[in-house]
Amino acid sequence: MRSKPELLDQVALVTGGSRGIGAAIAIALARAGADVAFTFASNGERAEAVSRQITQLGRKALAFQADSADADAVVAAVERTVSHFGKLDVLVNNAGVGDGGPFADVSQADFDRLFAIHARAPFFAAQAAARHMPNGGRIISIGSNLSTRVPDAGLALYVSSKSALLGMTRALARELGPQGITVNTVDPGSTDTDMNPANGAHAASQLMHNALGRFGAPDDVAAAVLHLAGPGGRSITGSSILVDSGFNA
Repeated sequence: MRSKPELLDQVALVTGGSRGIGAAIAIALARAGADVAFTFASNGERAEAVSRQITQLGRKALAFQADSADADAVVAAVERTVSHFGKLDVLVNNAGVGDGGPFADVSQADFDRLFAIHARAPFFAAQAAARHMPNGGRIISIGSNLSTRVPDAGLALYVSSKSALLGMTRALARELGPQGITVNTVDPGSTDTDMNPANGAHAASQLMHNALGRFGAPDDVAAAVLHLAGPGGRSITGSSILVDSGFNA
């Protein structure tokens, strides 16, 4: 007898779900039985392609454009998801950018933009989602293995903004635990995406640190998210799961 999908008839929202890790997460959630809403920055064609893959899996898809630097737009995405599907069970704060550069060159505008995307948007998306989530709801943020280990210079702003997610996760686990909502991060390392390709200019220096000697795949990160979103994650909260090929070993 075939077992039913673990997330059958649940509703998930993934920010930045049209490419790379976000797309892999959206499709994995659909494969597990969830209807999936996701935001995208600008590429409508990629968003349509992900929507098609979700519907081909027999699930409902909802894609809409939202700038993750705008917390109001992300909160609106939460509200629109609930309005369309009638509920929200899983929020995945995935949207991110890989900007870096020397500490001395970081401008206030650079700082504000990265913290808006990596910290402010996830915070207020979680706040909005928690108002609608049932007991058993899941909030999962995509952080970075660099939040706990910084091997090179030029990462001060990126690391600072991603590290904010760790504190948020632990604090919200305490805040939302009484509602039965779990809050966790998944921290990828070098992952083969458009943002950080395995054949890119900086790949060799990253591989030097990886115990497995290779880049991870977006599906590797999606698998960790799926575990946290499913029955196996019901007692995991306030935690961070590394998916980094042993970079931080």
